[in-house]
Amino acid sequence: MDTQRQLVDRLRSTFRSGITIPEQFRQTQLTMLMSMIQDNEEQILNALHKDLAKPKFEAIMSEIDIVINELHYAIANLTSWMKPEYAGTNLATKLDDCSVRREPLGVVLIIGPWNYPLQLLIVPLIGAIAAGNCAVIKPSEVSSATDSLMAELIPKYLSQDCYAVVSGGAEETKALVQNRFDHIFYTGSQTVARSILRAASDHLTPVTLELGGKCPCLIYGKVNMASAAQRLVWSKYFNAGQSCVAPDYVLCSQATRDALLPALRQTLEDFYSKDPQTCPDVSRIVSPQHWTRLMELLARSRGKVVVGGEGNQEDKYIAPTVVVDVAEDDALMEEEIFGPILPIITAESLQEGIDFVNRKEKPLALYVFSEESSVRTRDSGPGFLLTFFFWAGELHTTIVNAVLEKTSSGGFCSNDGIVHMTLPTLPFGGVGASGCGSYHGRWSFETFSHRRAVMLRGWALERLNSLRYPPYSEQKLSWLRWTTSAKSSCSLM
Repeated sequence: MDTQRQLVDRLRSTFRSGITIPEQFRQTQLTMLMSMIQDNEEQILNALHKDLAKPKFEAIMSEIDIVINELHYAIANLTSWMKPEYAGTNLATKLDDCSVRREPLGVVLIIGPWNYPLQLLIVPLIGAIAAGNCAVIKPSEVSSATDSLMAELIPKYLSQDCYAVVSGGAEETKALVQNRFDHIFYTGSQTVARSILRAASDHLTPVTLELGGKCPCLIYGKVNMASAAQRLVWSKYFNAGQSCVAPDYVLCSQATRDALLPALRQTLEDFYSKDPQTCPDVSRIVSPQHWTRLMELLARSRGKVVVGGEGNQEDKYIAPTVVVDVAEDDALMEEEIFGPILPIITAESLQEGIDFVNRKEKPLALYVFSEESSVRTRDSGPGFLLTFFFWAGELHTTIVNAVLEKTSSGGFCSNDGIVHMTLPTLPFGGVGASGCGSYHGRWSFETFSHRRAVMLRGWALERLNSLRYPPYSEQKLSWLRWTTSAKSSCSLM
């Protein structure tokens, strides 16, 4: 067995050989990764159920299919992503060939979390492979069944010279980040992220941090409460609330809260039955330690539990819970909940709600529910197009726009939750305390690529070049400023 340093050195030697550079190699590895998921779907589902009691429906939807879709997207677009991006020139560089070239960074480290132990480990790996890097992959030891399965499968399907899995706990991770990598991609808590940043600083290693935070859901104006409750319940209690983009708390007026609560009760019963603990569609908390943390938060809260509140430590079960009369300084507002507990906070006006959000750290996602809409269409053509665009989207509300313009968050979604992060065409990442950097689709490729500026010059126009050579003069300076000014720029690519 290699030591960690020997492993990193071995991968660096492989990278320097150039084996990962050709497109065909990258495509082959991506195709093999696809085969790994498809060939072992049942094993993956079993591991996810063992770790989190994930229902098959949720596991396929949020783990397997997201990874497969990202792979299809990368395989289909890799050729175009790898092409040089030609840059404009000015008069002084008109005969030069100027471009931006995407090059792999080298040997990268990907540290995955436990809540979506397949998706959040493999999707960054897709970007690393597509960009031509070698990678060390560190699954979370908390989701131990998935950790063991990835350690078994990845070496069977991917080049062992280029990609390696390192298993272990916190001490192994702490030792691993002491090595010099060309990029570190970490998904997890803010506490661990700080220690990774400190370790990365010793080597000036760039990092991508996919963290979390308290994602608010603002509900204001006219709203269809039945639909709002269904979308809110689904996005909050999916994976037992253990999603970094789950709505962490609701902000609304007292009247909206009073109308929302009956809809939430009915939806929870419709989704998970009157006895959620026996429902096969309810996940479990990942570990006894996390279960204890959540139940202690609930016990310290001064709010009123109006739905749920029950728990079973042996089963790692916590009922879908709703808490009202929650103050801004309540225990439930001290940290990201990351569990099936939903506080509802009263803020009578939209501006109060916006001010509340802006007093907190910037969240990974922000949601607003409102039905008051005006329509903007992309085409003023035939009436059927107007009808289509009305139903297809591009619905913009004054309330939605106000929240969008007056707040900041990693991602934003109106009238739903979580779904924005399923699209490979949208970047996924945080801002401020919720993270730095982004990925998914093209954005993953860019995260693991160096954008190298390239200018290819010949030996022509030496007389023009002489304007910059000594002896200097006012006349030379005047001509040089004209040839290099924005006015003389050529936008032709």
